Amino acid sequence: MATATKREPGELFGPRLALFADVLAVGLATAAASLPLLTAPAAMSTACAVLDRRVRQDAPATAGGYVRALRSRLRPGDLLAGAGLLAGGALLLFNALAAGAGLPGAAVFRPALYAVAGLLAVVLLRACARPESATSWRAALRPAAYEAVSRPRASAVLLLAVATAAVCAWAYPPLAFLVPGPLAIAARATEHHL
Repeated sequence: MATATKREPGELFGPRLALFADVLAVGLATAAASLPLLTAPAAMSTACAVLDRRVRQDAPATAGGYVRALRSRLRPGDLLAGAGLLAGGALLLFNALAAGAGLPGAAVFRPALYAVAGLLAVVLLRACARPESATSWRAALRPAAYEAVSRPRASAVLLLAVATAAVCAWAYPPLAFLVPGPLAIAARATEHHL
């Protein structure tokens, strides 16, 4: 597929910046769609699909296209996945607070907790990037967990993307509204190339 290298008259971004602009716009839309928290898995899965279509078919990522794709993906299973994500996050937070409050063995427990949190983040992002997430989270989670362990190079790249996103959001909190886009494209890229 040959891509254009010159800007068309009236075009805001040149072709080289168009993907970057779409990634940031999809990231912002995903952050907005994730605000109810229960919709976060469906929003991230939609972001992965929209950006994959943008890269593979050169289809523009529009707000209307994102909303239509998200509406078609929102189903009771997505809300259940969101509830599971919230429960898992609350459990990790409780354990982190317990380790910080002087839990016996915290020196060993804290690094193990970080490792588990990192592995869960990789598995969840891989599940969002799988096409099966559009119909069944169970069907997406099983191969995602297997690939997280069987393809350590791709998992390490995805973990680095998560760590970079976390540091960026920590250093400059407004960036938290943009990081879902780069995480979504990183998840799709690791599914295809590493």
